[in-house]
Amino acid sequence: MLTINNLQKIYNGTTVVNIPELTITAGESVGLVGNNGAGKTTLFRMILDLIRPSKGEVFSKGIGVMESGDWKSYTGSYLDEGFLIDYLTTEEYFKFIGDLHGLSGGDVAERLAPFTDLFNGEILGQKKYIRDFSKGNQKKIGVAAAVLSNPELLILDEPFANLDPSSQIRLKNLLKTLREQKQMTMLISSHDLSHVIDVCERIVILEKGQLVQDMVTNENTLQELETYFTV
Repeated sequence: MLTINNLQKIYNGTTVVNIPELTITAGESVGLVGNNGAGKTTLFRMILDLIRPSKGEVFSKGIGVMESGDWKSYTGSYLDEGFLIDYLTTEEYFKFIGDLHGLSGGDVAERLAPFTDLFNGEILGQKKYIRDFSKGNQKKIGVAAAVLSNPELLILDEPFANLDPSSQIRLKNLLKTLREQKQMTMLISSHDLSHVIDVCERIVILEKGQLVQDMVTNENTLQELETYFTV
């Protein structure tokens, strides 16, 4: 699904991402963890062709993301509030996303139904603009919009940030369901080690732009990660 070859990003002489090789196969769920400044968001922005690498290339289904925009039709993503159109209401925004993918109003409603618990009565029917929602509720709106098209590939940057504990658990369970039922390929970054381990079957550690560990999750993974980040 995704292949990274000799990918580098250099800012003012400092290399912030340097990944010789990384492959994510279709249907795989991969968690990206690392401290602040590890290069996670920069990597995501290169995968989504939002910024250009200094060197190397990202391939989606074997085609360079800089060469063709075909990957956009099967990729859903949410990195930050910049992905939202904040002067729209939630209904207007979801309709806009649905229209982009040829979805009817009924299709949109059906695909938002699994988000009912996560929305918790706070998202739809509020008669206010997205910019007036809390950061946590904006996060819920962005994640729902990313999933609306039933993408083959879902990329989320810190999806659990700014969510209260109940919402974090609901989102975690929702992502697990999408992984299992839709066979959706996922690339998720998170500072919440326990949640990302629950959702993802593979964990990649990024440190100062370098891929330092790549592991399959098991009953010992959380302890291994806690040890890594505290030593």
